[in-house]
Amino acid sequence: MTGPDDTGRAAGNGAPPHFGPGSNSAVLLRRLELTVRHRLDGLLQGDHLGLVPGSGSEAGDSRTYHPGDDVRRMDWPVTARTQVPHVRETIADRELETWVVLDLSASLDFGTADCEKRDLAIAGLAAVSHLTVHGGNRLGAVVTTGERVDRYPASPGRLAADRLLRAVVATPRAAAGRRGDLAAALESLRRPPRRRGLVVVISDFLGSDAQGTADWERPLRGLSARHDLLAIEVVDPRELELVDVGLLTVVDPETGQTLEVPTGNAEVRRRFAEGAAAQRREIAAALRRSGAGHLRLQTDRDWLADVVRYVADRRRAGSGGASR
Repeated sequence: MTGPDDTGRAAGNGAPPHFGPGSNSAVLLRRLELTVRHRLDGLLQGDHLGLVPGSGSEAGDSRTYHPGDDVRRMDWPVTARTQVPHVRETIADRELETWVVLDLSASLDFGTADCEKRDLAIAGLAAVSHLTVHGGNRLGAVVTTGERVDRYPASPGRLAADRLLRAVVATPRAAAGRRGDLAAALESLRRPPRRRGLVVVISDFLGSDAQGTADWERPLRGLSARHDLLAIEVVDPRELELVDVGLLTVVDPETGQTLEVPTGNAEVRRRFAEGAAAQRREIAAALRRSGAGHLRLQTDRDWLADVVRYVADRRRAGSGGASR
């Protein structure tokens, strides 16, 4: 039987710690580090593989194509010469530079399950840090709240990664009524151009322009020309469907708009679920068009189990095709 931890939530439910006002961030970060290390260390044995699809970016030998291989790695000269499809294998990068774009806008200060989306986003950063910071690899971050943008230069080593996590946890929450600007944070990574590496974007991806299309898609697609991309989408179950709790007053934290929703009406709940599903499908499609890998973390799920499953799938695909 597990009792409540010092955040007021029950321990052992797979949720990350809650970095709320008055919490002991040092203790909670240490607990998060131990949890991540315990669950993920088994994946770090063997080849130099991690979150980057494939085994690296340096060109290596060619081999015959197998169903499930990334078609972007097709070796067209060898294919034309032999009349047999070939892909170019890659050599593992021994010094990987990883940049994390972390969205901590007001829409992340929300959670109805085991944690807030903000806590889950920080936990995602901790997992990326643990999976990438070794062997001289460097980790940097751009953190946006809508009110401010904090940039942390890419530095090697576990101590630098720990300092980065502590600084991110201490980032003040955005005031209500302030829109986040994920697109601007992504643009800041494109200019000036950085060396080829891995870019991880952690957000709920709810931003849109005046036409209702994703305003972050164009800068994300621009980054894919130079970097491997991973998008970590943070979701709360109440963003996917409503429960019957009578007349519910909801407030958009990024605009301040208030709306009363009659959740007792089954037709309202159905239309909300359909609209939410369509929105998430469009987000997933935009991420695919951008060439990004897509990992979804939910506040009502064991987030580390989802990370483990994603990394294991990427490793299988990078070792020679999904069907092998």
